[in-house]
Amino acid sequence: MFSSLEKWLAGQGLAATVVEAVLWGAALLVVVLAALLAGWLANRFLVPLLEKGVRRSSNQWDDTLVAHGFFRRLGAVLPLITVIVAVDLLFAAQDPTAEVVRRLAMAFFVLVGVRIITSFLSAALQIYDSYGISRERSLRGYVEVLKIVLWVMAAIFAVAFLADRSPWGIMSVLGGLTAVLLLVFKDTILGFVASLQISANKMARVGDWIEMPAYGADGDVIDVSIHTVKVQNWDKTITTIPTYALVSTSFKNWRGMSESGGRRIKRAIYLDMNSIRFCDAEMLERFGKYEILKDYLVAKQHELEAYNQEHRVDTVTSTVNGRRQTNIGVFRAYIVAYLRANPNIHQEMTFLVRHLAPTPQGIPIEIYVFSNDQAWANYEAIQADIFDHLLAAVPEFGLKVFQYPSGSDFAGILAETQTAR
Repeated sequence: MFSSLEKWLAGQGLAATVVEAVLWGAALLVVVLAALLAGWLANRFLVPLLEKGVRRSSNQWDDTLVAHGFFRRLGAVLPLITVIVAVDLLFAAQDPTAEVVRRLAMAFFVLVGVRIITSFLSAALQIYDSYGISRERSLRGYVEVLKIVLWVMAAIFAVAFLADRSPWGIMSVLGGLTAVLLLVFKDTILGFVASLQISANKMARVGDWIEMPAYGADGDVIDVSIHTVKVQNWDKTITTIPTYALVSTSFKNWRGMSESGGRRIKRAIYLDMNSIRFCDAEMLERFGKYEILKDYLVAKQHELEAYNQEHRVDTVTSTVNGRRQTNIGVFRAYIVAYLRANPNIHQEMTFLVRHLAPTPQGIPIEIYVFSNDQAWANYEAIQADIFDHLLAAVPEFGLKVFQYPSGSDFAGILAETQTAR
């Protein structure tokens, strides 16, 4: 191609070395200019044309390829091909410069190829994550490991091209450095094994509510990768947990609650034990006016009277003889009837209203039921409505809620003492 230029330079009386240097520089300049031109054409026309055509299609998956820069990275192949072709045309086959340029081009070709593949994998992973099955089986860990393997292989092949050595020979040398590689990639190996265990055992997945006090995590899992698990806490902060920590450290996953159809309400009302007593006729008459207690009181009173008559119990001499109703027992029955009539309570799950062991703070009546609605705000509203009503109903049964005396209580006692004096 440069034969006429070579003859003209020789005709000017220049030395052969000078002529060769000028021709070498001209050829190298042409190669560089050709690569720049090819890159400009790819970025200015080819890549925008491909992306425009993809955006006009009705498919959504190809738009994901555009978002991850697949076509932009693909456009980088054209300058490399141009360099290889130009070198073959402008330089002699055995020219040292041509050999160096070819090796550099091939090394970059490998790296660009890996960037294209990783871009495609990222797009494919995003498409997979848009399907519901991704919540059951996450592929993010596998894809990240594949990317690491690809980059390691690309680095080996790039070095092999530059050094003009077999890549398999380089791999055999690295095989002797296994201990060093294990140390360097320790976290990656631990994370990969942990991600396999997490996925296989369904320990945690995107969308799960997990609680891990050791790392200050309490919220929804938003990402599970080979190295970290990201949890968005309820205060909207993000906690990053090493993936292997979910295998080596205990944590609580609330998925079972979400899938059960109910959310537990477990709370107690502490009653003053000094306010507990047997029910007299007047109290039973008053309780009988409560709609949800009518049937219970009639049935219970018949049961007790039948028992006392059968066992010939003298109920006149002392109130402790035989069996009698108590205000706390009637109140407990009222709670049961109230919750049974509440449409927000799941009637098919555990349903308990029970006494707990007496404490210095009084005797607790614990409510252990499940709400139908699992949404946090709705659940709290349901729970609050139940206890608002029950706390207001406690005095109607002649009972008192226990609470520690406050400053106003002591002030009242002091005022009464001063008045008495």
